[in-house]
Amino acid sequence: MKKGLAGCLVVVVVLAVIALSAGGWISGQYNGLVKSREGVNAAWSQVENVYQRRMDLIPNLVETVKGVANFEKETYTAVADARASAGRMKIDSDVLNNPESFKQFEASQGQLSSALSRLMVVSEQYPELKANQNFSELQSQLEGTENRIAVERQRFNVVAQEYNTRLKVFPTSMLAGFFHFTERPYFSAAAGADKAPVVKF
Repeated sequence: MKKGLAGCLVVVVVLAVIALSAGGWISGQYNGLVKSREGVNAAWSQVENVYQRRMDLIPNLVETVKGVANFEKETYTAVADARASAGRMKIDSDVLNNPESFKQFEASQGQLSSALSRLMVVSEQYPELKANQNFSELQSQLEGTENRIAVERQRFNVVAQEYNTRLKVFPTSMLAGFFHFTERPYFSAAAGADKAPVVKF
């Protein structure tokens, strides 16, 4: 009888050790997934931050350009319209949970980037605009902001790739599916970005 009791006790202890080990592993993997997801959310916040900086610069830039006589009205109107379109898009972390919203966000920001590029190209034709100190400062700030956007998008893609890889690696993938962790989208290059723009005056 004592041998049977001792055998049962050993089995209970072994099962308890296995259960604790499994619980520890699950807890560690879950916490790792949460940390990775929060890393993606933090990177997204930085992307939002630099896009907002650009949105804030544009009205000042457009007003400065408007002040220059004979400047093409349709050029700064296109910038204002693209900014308004991008501004209507709700920018928050929910965009990350909806690939279609993410694509719309990326497209609206791409249209704004394109309109700003056209504005900068056309402004080269106006010496009085290039000589305007206000315009030069705004142009410099905008160029710096565009660089920041590129850097933050790249950082976001790196963090999202690490998170997405973690979601797909076995056996963590089973745990990720059970707890409803979802993939995050990536920023992609704008259509035609592989070709140099043609500038005609």
